[in-house]
Amino acid sequence: MIKQIFGRLPRKPSKSGDNREFAGSSDPSSNTSINSRNNDLISNSATLSGPDFAPNSGYSYGSKIPQVVNPKLNGNLVNGPYEALPGFRDVPGSEKQNLFIKKLNLCCVVFDFTDPTKNLKEKDIKRQSLLELVDYVTSANGKFTETVMLEAIKMVSVNLFRSFTPQPRENKVLEAFDLEEEEPSMDPAWPHLQIVYEFLLRFVASPETDAKLAKRYIDHSFVLKLLDLFDSDDPREREYLKTILHRIYGKFMVHRPFIRKAINNIFFHFIFETEKHNGIAELLEVLGSIINGFALPLKEEHKLFLVRALIPLHKPRCLPMYHQQLSYCITQFVEKDCKLADTVIRGLLKYWPITNSSKEVMFLSELEEVLEATQPAEFQRCMVPLFRQIARCLSSSHFQVAERALYLWNNDHIENLIRQNRNVILPIIFPALEKNGRNHWNQVVQSLTINVRKIFSDVDPELFEECLCQFQEDEAKMEEIKIKQEAIWKRLEEIAASKAASSEALVNPHTITTETSLNYCEGLNFFG
Repeated sequence: MIKQIFGRLPRKPSKSGDNREFAGSSDPSSNTSINSRNNDLISNSATLSGPDFAPNSGYSYGSKIPQVVNPKLNGNLVNGPYEALPGFRDVPGSEKQNLFIKKLNLCCVVFDFTDPTKNLKEKDIKRQSLLELVDYVTSANGKFTETVMLEAIKMVSVNLFRSFTPQPRENKVLEAFDLEEEEPSMDPAWPHLQIVYEFLLRFVASPETDAKLAKRYIDHSFVLKLLDLFDSDDPREREYLKTILHRIYGKFMVHRPFIRKAINNIFFHFIFETEKHNGIAELLEVLGSIINGFALPLKEEHKLFLVRALIPLHKPRCLPMYHQQLSYCITQFVEKDCKLADTVIRGLLKYWPITNSSKEVMFLSELEEVLEATQPAEFQRCMVPLFRQIARCLSSSHFQVAERALYLWNNDHIENLIRQNRNVILPIIFPALEKNGRNHWNQVVQSLTINVRKIFSDVDPELFEECLCQFQEDEAKMEEIKIKQEAIWKRLEEIAASKAASSEALVNPHTITTETSLNYCEGLNFFG
């Protein structure tokens, strides 16, 4: 009967996609990890124990497939005994698929173990059944039917899709480095959740899973709920989600634009509303692989994603949590299209930190990676505002900021760009170099500054002398201005003193002298 119903359902033809948009489908780490995880699951399952919890909310599998909900599988309310089913080796080959579906239904029972001593037998039965399901999917040698796909995704949805208990993160956002040092929050349900994630990973990666059929069940709604799980506090769960999303993006080409748009929306919500999300680093890792596979020339939507989502990710205060992954994505764009270097550098300058020195050091590190992929033409478009900012970094009293800025000259490509444009760059940074060499409190910064000054003096002595003369003239002018300001303040003090002395006379208009009147008017004219 079920087969007849599915046979009448209309099938939407799959759209062809460009495989070049995803170089990450050949992920060496996920290929090796799938083989190693099975041994880890079997070896660790004997020692791992903990509650397995999730609200069994109804899950819609698209408008074409009716929602399947068993009222007996609501939480840990089970009518009848929860007993183990026979193993796959104990049944003939013709019955294995039916047994597979029965085991999937058995694992749809979700336990809420607030008491670790409760339902130990049932918990162990479910764990063993999940391990058998993982082995079956791994060794399958025939295409999975639509019924199997429906039941498999239902089991995964019931076990994984759950709401998280909100954690107070206000203080963590303010102190991003402290957040990295804290112990991560581990989900007590992980011993069961890990096996369900392993099942989903192997099911998606299996060659027996037909993408044209599976896309009816691994649909947009499923992908959105999977992306919601990236906010989990447990880093082990986020690691599995990263690998699974990576596989889904590689296998289901029809979902690729939707996945990119959904990640884009997560970033918007994080940047402009909450600044709170646990999975930004993992999502950026997936995006790094996706960007690496973009076909050339880059589509306009990809460039907009860079400008509207990736560059603004430098704004949140918790940038240290994901900066390494973000920097990789940004650099990938510049390496793909060198014309984007000007856009990226100006974006970095827009969000450049003012009072956060540790964040400023990260910006300088990322800037070096971007400049390494920058061509001379793009460099010339942005070098004036760029080196104004670098000059401010050179003048920083925080030695790590000044030191990191001076290390830019250790990069051969960047040094060549600076040499080619020294007529513009040296006048901008010369005052900072001269003041550092004379007055900076840190000896390392002074030593590096002297080395940079020597580079310029060796390359172009005439320009160096010209800048030195200009700097001395500017210093002389500043000294004159300082003397004038001191004189003005002294005159103000005299006027104030004279006003105080003549305040008694100002009370009686008939006693105002000519000298007092002139002093008063002079004071008013000065204040304008």
